[in-house]
Amino acid sequence: MTKKHILLSISLLLSIATAAQEKLIVVNEGIWQTDNGRLTYFEDNHVVSNQWFRDVNGKKIGDTPNDIIQINDNLIAIAVNWSNIVQFITPEGRAVAATEDIPNNRKLCSDGHYVYVTSCGHECETTSGTKYFDRGYVAKIDLTTFKVVAATEVGYEPEGIALYDGRLFVANTGGYAFQEDHDYETTVSILNAETMQVEKTIDTQVPNLYGKMSQSGRYLCINSPGDYYELSVATVIFDCQKALNGDTHCFVKLDMAATYNCVTREGKFLAIGSAYSYITGGYEFGYHTIDPQMVMDTQGVSGVTQTLPGSLLHDFQQMEQPYGIYVNPYTGYIYGTDANNFADGGSLYQWSPEGTLQSKHKVYINPAHFLALPPDGHFTGMSQLQTSNFKPQTSNTYDLQGRRIAHPQKGSAYLRDGRKYIMR
Repeated sequence: MTKKHILLSISLLLSIATAAQEKLIVVNEGIWQTDNGRLTYFEDNHVVSNQWFRDVNGKKIGDTPNDIIQINDNLIAIAVNWSNIVQFITPEGRAVAATEDIPNNRKLCSDGHYVYVTSCGHECETTSGTKYFDRGYVAKIDLTTFKVVAATEVGYEPEGIALYDGRLFVANTGGYAFQEDHDYETTVSILNAETMQVEKTIDTQVPNLYGKMSQSGRYLCINSPGDYYELSVATVIFDCQKALNGDTHCFVKLDMAATYNCVTREGKFLAIGSAYSYITGGYEFGYHTIDPQMVMDTQGVSGVTQTLPGSLLHDFQQMEQPYGIYVNPYTGYIYGTDANNFADGGSLYQWSPEGTLQSKHKVYINPAHFLALPPDGHFTGMSQLQTSNFKPQTSNTYDLQGRRIAHPQKGSAYLRDGRKYIMR
């Protein structure tokens, strides 16, 4: 082989190997009521933009975006709370539609045909007219028209929502209890996604089921911050299948917070608990890995460890204000954010699947929510990715001619995970 052919082969190999594997959208909430929410687009080891939506569309995304999901290969939904819109974009960031009929929208889930949205509001414009509610509700958006085709009342100020076996599981908070004439909610509402009828209401006896909940197959991880005074924080591990079967032991209360939680590719939950007290004016943090099946099997006796993978525990403890945690379901890479002082730009951290810190990047204000895009562009659905059948991918090392290397030598250049590096 000639030198020219070798160089050409190396060039082609590098172009293939360096195709983006890590494609991540980070939702920066900005500061409430200042209309400065932003999207960060991160690719491999580089922040492409900290105002990605504006770069692509020439306009702001809105005030306080607070959830993001991928629906199919071509569509992503973002709940923009204080702007009262659900924004739809392509994976390239291009805005394609916006639903403006769901005020005070909170969290999202989808079955690929409809998007289901929780709302703390009391009215909703649907295709059959305006609906009014005493409490909060779930709205159903038809993705062929981007119109709301149904809305159903649940509890006060519903938050997290998940889809399992054709049913919607909705965590009710009652989070406005401090300013409205009602108590904190303690319930999970179960709706038939097709008919939008409430089939069951499960009372967990845990107040204020607040925030986005993670789903690992049949299991949900639901956070409770308590009442910030006397009622202490808690986490509810909820078994959707047991709830549908009528089993009264369908949830377990854990005496810890899971304010920011995510699911690993092994089906466990990683949780960072932030317990705030108006009495002391301070935060207390806890860090846990939760095996939901073991928690349910032992009714909470086992299944929780005060650990995180690799250096995550140490790294999070060094942050000023941990604000999010996420595992890329396609690659196993782990991400976390630090909101710092909540008023200036935050930080994005990246770890390997084993928990080795890879890099730290400057992002925008209050980086809180994540969505990994599939490296090959094909979205298979989170429920298929996030199951206990998935194991972290092994990382092989290759030389610059594409040959697999079992024992890399110090000072030599290699390729690993699509990146060129020098063995130290």
